[in-house]
Amino acid sequence: MSVISNHKNSYINFIIILSIFILDRLTKIYVIYLDKTNSGSEIFSSKFLNVYLIWNEGIAFGLLSFNQNIFYNFLTLFIVIIIFIILYMITISSGLKKYSLLMILGGALGNVFDRIIYKAVPDFIDFHVGNFHWFIFNVSDIFISVGVILMVILELFDKPKKYK
Repeated sequence: MSVISNHKNSYINFIIILSIFILDRLTKIYVIYLDKTNSGSEIFSSKFLNVYLIWNEGIAFGLLSFNQNIFYNFLTLFIVIIIFIILYMITISSGLKKYSLLMILGGALGNVFDRIIYKAVPDFIDFHVGNFHWFIFNVSDIFISVGVILMVILELFDKPKKYK
């Protein structure tokens, strides 16, 4: 019975990861399309939210952007290694911890796909209050951030384990 349960969980895990990846791809493809049809101007603008395309060559929120290919390729390789570590962590985790890792993995796969295909990640969500703008991000970044926040909360409120 546990073998059937494991297969069912594997399918659910795969569907979660694939759903995040597809949602991310669809939003990025749509924004890239709108950017081309609007000749690169703002796609949407409001009091607290702007949508316009930027190409991020760094890591999360545009940090560590590089113009040199060797650093970019090293960073991409490093992200791929982290993805394999997250895959391993998913296999040994359960409950909310596993779901937070699935969110992180789904988002990471979306962004690494763009790094490989486009040599940059399309970011387009710009929240702001007045002149204060948060980093511009995408749907993958949302899932990665929510997954990390959930992991931190779980670690903070997890009961300490007794070591033998």
